[in-house]
Amino acid sequence: MASILIRNLDTELKRRLRIRAAEHGRSMEEEARELLRQALYGGKAVPGNLAIAIRQLFEPLGGMDIEIPLRTPGRAPPDFSE
Repeated sequence: MASILIRNLDTELKRRLRIRAAEHGRSMEEEARELLRQALYGGKAVPGNLAIAIRQLFEPLGGMDIEIPLRTPGRAPPDFSE
């Protein structure tokens, strides 16, 4: 992976990036990567990144609450002694 260093970043811009990253539950570095992806790929998923493609496909539909059933004991193992 390549690295990039950004010098002379405006203090207000850095503050806004920090806030935006916190809102999305990401680090500032990951938020900057995501902003670059969106800018350079036009909001489309990065080619080959299935997770981003799935998220972009379903995110506009909103979330849903799923009732998770309680776990129950499994069945007894088979008896092969005979």
